[in-house]
Amino acid sequence: MIPLPGQPKIVEEQGNRAIFEIEGLWPGYGHTIANAIRRVLLSSLEGAVITSVKIEGAPHEFTTLPGILEDVIELTLNLKQVRFRMHGAGPFTASISQKGDREIRAGDIRVPSQLEIVNPDQYIAAITDRKASLTMELVVERGVGYQPGEARRREKVEIGTIALDAAFSPIQLVNFEVENMRVGDRTDYNRIRFHIETDGSISPRDAFSAAAKILQDQFTALAGGLVDEATKPESDDSAERDATAGGDGEEESFEEQVLKKKVEDLELSTRTLNALANAAIKNVGALARKTEKKLRGVEGLGDKGIIEIKKALGNLGLTLKQ
Repeated sequence: MIPLPGQPKIVEEQGNRAIFEIEGLWPGYGHTIANAIRRVLLSSLEGAVITSVKIEGAPHEFTTLPGILEDVIELTLNLKQVRFRMHGAGPFTASISQKGDREIRAGDIRVPSQLEIVNPDQYIAAITDRKASLTMELVVERGVGYQPGEARRREKVEIGTIALDAAFSPIQLVNFEVENMRVGDRTDYNRIRFHIETDGSISPRDAFSAAAKILQDQFTALAGGLVDEATKPESDDSAERDATAGGDGEEESFEEQVLKKKVEDLELSTRTLNALANAAIKNVGALARKTEKKLRGVEGLGDKGIIEIKKALGNLGLTLKQ
């Protein structure tokens, strides 16, 4: 019988960052379990973000606002960085209404009692004219994974409403290392060390526990016994499900959605975005397929830009090609 591992333990915790260790894993199980937990952490935990915005004086995202330093695209990129803790099902409506020469930050958002702003210092925009104003209505929703704004644009949205790409995951970073350890006379058992960073809406320990619980529930369902469908005639219900699903088409996975994400949606400087655009690198997948050496050959992309790109990919659980 394969022995069970030891209980996970926190070896370091500081704010939204923590390091966990799991010891005594059967040889080869380290990568098996670590990969499963990492994928669930990145794809399956709930988070709350702004999913749409209506800006007074901006009928669409390709608009500039008088007296506002940022154009609407830059403004929406900043709004996507605001994180919430939600009490209740939602969605909920929040708003911003500011006037005069000043900076606007997440703490200036007026929210209902069911919402808490996790990062109130997050910069949103700057009003550069004391006579100018900025008024916005925001919709905050809870969800999992990544949902492109295009999916909501295909639905019926009110005229003047700008749908935002929504990265719901509260996990900012998750990496792991697997090393061998001694158990009895054997030296090939595994130890996993997880490095987890969240956005502050959930603690690393709660995030780890939630991911483990999701996997536990999934495997419990699988361990409940097999249903012998091989000898059963196909029912009308199953035929109908196949027809509804449209044959063998499958829903895009979380990773596929992330790889299709536009580079403009990453937290990159204008200089870096321009360099990538000139090199015809349009989405995250194309960027992640580049080696650091190839990126250094892109005109206008220096050391600072490479660091920006590595950090942005790391936030999505990706790296440059080795």
